[in-house]
Amino acid sequence: MASVSLSSLSLAHRRRPDAAALTFSSSDLRFRSGSVGFGLAKKNQRVRVSVCRASSLFIRNLDADDFRHPLDKQNTLILRAIPGLNELGKVLLGSVTEQIMLLENIGTSVLVSKNQLSELHQLMTEAAQILNMEAPDLYVRQSPVPNAYTLAISGQKPFVVVHTSLVELLTRKELQAVLAHELGHLKCDHGVWLTFANFLTLGAYTVPGIGWLIARNLEEQLFRWLRAAELTCDRAALLVAQDPKVVISVLMKLAGGSPSIADQLNVDAFLEQARSYDRASSSSVGLYIRNAQTKQLSHPLPVLRAREIDEWSRSLDYQQLLKRAIQITTPQNV
Repeated sequence: MASVSLSSLSLAHRRRPDAAALTFSSSDLRFRSGSVGFGLAKKNQRVRVSVCRASSLFIRNLDADDFRHPLDKQNTLILRAIPGLNELGKVLLGSVTEQIMLLENIGTSVLVSKNQLSELHQLMTEAAQILNMEAPDLYVRQSPVPNAYTLAISGQKPFVVVHTSLVELLTRKELQAVLAHELGHLKCDHGVWLTFANFLTLGAYTVPGIGWLIARNLEEQLFRWLRAAELTCDRAALLVAQDPKVVISVLMKLAGGSPSIADQLNVDAFLEQARSYDRASSSSVGLYIRNAQTKQLSHPLPVLRAREIDEWSRSLDYQQLLKRAIQITTPQNV
């Protein structure tokens, strides 16, 4: 089946009923930054990544269902029960569109390899090894908006795109957690549903006929599934980082970080902020407002994602996964 999957790391993007007409530039086919503000990348600054760690854990026979979030499982079953949804995907995004998106990324980004940004290549290779999967291609793209996304095109090797401003914002461990998050979408075969979710995010309301039908009948369910899928992929990030503070730090920086203040951010304070949000929304009125806010978003709120990954890091399921792990060693770059 022809499918294009796009996953964006950017957080909590609102739906766009007033979006401009859909175009097929891959620079647009990602979740917009919405109300989340990010610092601009410095012009002509080189992309730098620290030396890769010497060793990590490899989880034997890791399957996607080993770490899939329960809400992801539940909402995926609901989507699969919708008749004709897969066939509709062929109509919306066919082979020509796929090629446009593929060529756009190849023509405007830098392909990472052993001979090109080799440290980034090593981060991706190690993350894929830990998650027991083949590494996709990795591209670095010039953009002032910190973001990362995944494309899975039928008949082509999937690839991940990372923006330069995200590389500058994050530490090496945090950047690898981002790559692991994107790998999580591929590991869990999120492709076809991401196609629809991104299509809606970009303005399905503006597409005559079929686009309006999707917007009216599928939007709420698709966005509910997408929020759950993001929780799954945060778990993939934790399996690679093996430190919940690394993943939480990524979420904190995407919510309100910049290179100039990154060293002043406090993960523990951000977790307390998450707990205060839970307390503030625990009343009947607070819960109603919280549900009204989150149903408008394609991604869970950053504080809720931080709380979720903190709780899972202390769960029996996570500890049992670590018990299945063996040590692997990767050479350090000098």
